[in-house]
Amino acid sequence: MAYREFVNLVHKSTKRDYLARVTQRDKADVADLAVKFDFDYWDGSRETGYGGYKYDGRWRKVADAMVETYGIKPGMRVLDVGSGKGFILHDFLESVPGIEVAGIDISSYGVEHTMEDVRPFCQVCSATKLPYADKYFDLVISINTLHNLFNYDLDSAFREIERVGRGAKYICVEGYRNEREKVNLMYWQLTCRAFHTPEEWDFIFKQTGYIGDHEFIFFE
Repeated sequence: MAYREFVNLVHKSTKRDYLARVTQRDKADVADLAVKFDFDYWDGSRETGYGGYKYDGRWRKVADAMVETYGIKPGMRVLDVGSGKGFILHDFLESVPGIEVAGIDISSYGVEHTMEDVRPFCQVCSATKLPYADKYFDLVISINTLHNLFNYDLDSAFREIERVGRGAKYICVEGYRNEREKVNLMYWQLTCRAFHTPEEWDFIFKQTGYIGDHEFIFFE
């Protein structure tokens, strides 16, 4: 298991007004909308989610870095657990033509609005029960998804990622290292269920047998 900085290539480029997140509208109301992972979360107001989640190419640098790090070649298989609208899967296909991609997401809206070139390879599914054979994928990734699960579902999700992966694995989750980052995370998040320090995440990795790479994003 190694700590890899892929998502931080794009995470720190976003400016966030943490106080506005909890003062502009009732935070509980907007969170209720966000956790449906429907229009409001993806393409509604910034208060309830992404504020319009449109492809802008920012994930290409993340895909390229993963391709180089994990030696992804044509013919290999890549799974994204929590694929959203398929942006990084699209970038993987552009980076390495000839690979096989797959994506799952709990959001019907996200899958319905997945980019056209990867939509046939994505399906609505829970991370807790992946519809793939053992050791099927050469790379399994999950970016900013697993912290949206309660602990009992986290356990299943990590075990499933280990089960379907025969090669590299990488997950990125939110975390906090101090009280300021914890407060910022609680202010900013809309869908997070697992609020953990890096040490707590390490404990979960060990409990579930997850041996892949990982990364944390912090709200500094």
